Amino acid sequence: MALEAQDWAAVWLTLKLAATVTVLLLCVGTPLAWWLARTRSRLRGVVSALVAMPLVLPPTVLGFYLLVLMGPNGPVGGLTQALGLGLLPFTFQGLVLGSLIYSMPFVVQPIQNAIEAIGARPLEVAATLRARPWDSFWTVVVPLARPGFLTAAVLGFAHTVGEFGVVLMIGGNIPGQTRVVSVQIFDRVEAFEYAHAHWLAGSMVAFSFLVLLILYTVNPDARRRAA
Repeated sequence: MALEAQDWAAVWLTLKLAATVTVLLLCVGTPLAWWLARTRSRLRGVVSALVAMPLVLPPTVLGFYLLVLMGPNGPVGGLTQALGLGLLPFTFQGLVLGSLIYSMPFVVQPIQNAIEAIGARPLEVAATLRARPWDSFWTVVVPLARPGFLTAAVLGFAHTVGEFGVVLMIGGNIPGQTRVVSVQIFDRVEAFEYAHAHWLAGSMVAFSFLVLLILYTVNPDARRRAA
């Protein structure tokens, strides 16, 4: 039994969401990871804990508070309405914002670990050669930390694809707008349409295996850190 149009719509929306979130997380997470890896501020522990909170919080708890914050009576909801953007819950933009927060540690932590592994010596050498900080980052840090960036991109994308609780709380179940693959599988199971659920779930299993295979093949250190 092949996938139907609504299944493909959920797949496309999930890939679109994951790609958008991954790009945004790399843009936002890289400077944050750099700061965490280099700073001696007392706030480092607080910021690190906030970044890692999605790892231990139940997705529904995170989704609930994001829904409250983005709702009509929440500070984020009030701001978006004042800017003429409307409310974010039950929209694709709301899914993006929720996924950014939920997948943040999967992008920030690998990049942070990669930057910390470089150490200060290469940057000090670059400084003696009169390299500006921006040049040092692109010519020294990025090449040396490339495995960390690759790991972050792969994990950020894969984790967003597999989201359920957060996206269901924030986006609901609107076909073509917020219904991602995980929610579509849930709908199929609720309707006792197990054949369609098997197709979608099996695709997720194959995707997860492929992601880990690529990650461990390209970056063997990731397997040792996971162990």
